[in-house]
Amino acid sequence: MESTLNTQRSGDCPLNHALSLIGGKWRLPIIWALNRSGTLRYNELKRRLPGVTSMMLTQVLKDLETYGIVRRTQYPEIPPRVEYTLTDTGKSLIPALESLARWGKQMQERSAAPAQAPAAEEAPR
Repeated sequence: MESTLNTQRSGDCPLNHALSLIGGKWRLPIIWALNRSGTLRYNELKRRLPGVTSMMLTQVLKDLETYGIVRRTQYPEIPPRVEYTLTDTGKSLIPALESLARWGKQMQERSAAPAQAPAAEEAPR
């Protein structure tokens, strides 16, 4: 127990580290899009992420490539063709994201369900 507390105090918490790699507005949507489609070219990926700017998409893809989550493959063609796929490390993240998506769906359904009124108390006789 003590070693866990020391680790967390020193900033080495595994959850914090994971969130530093995949947290942010666009990282998870990019990972999810690549998981669903397998391989995507830059413009295909951009079309699947309404609202992302070209500069942001480029930066996030570079970050994910640096972290070993996304693989960038450039083909020596004219015009140049670049494709993005998840690495094995990126694919290993998918079961956790699927679990998180199921939890999110349950929470959506719970908040959409009408609130149940508490049981009426019996009046004193």
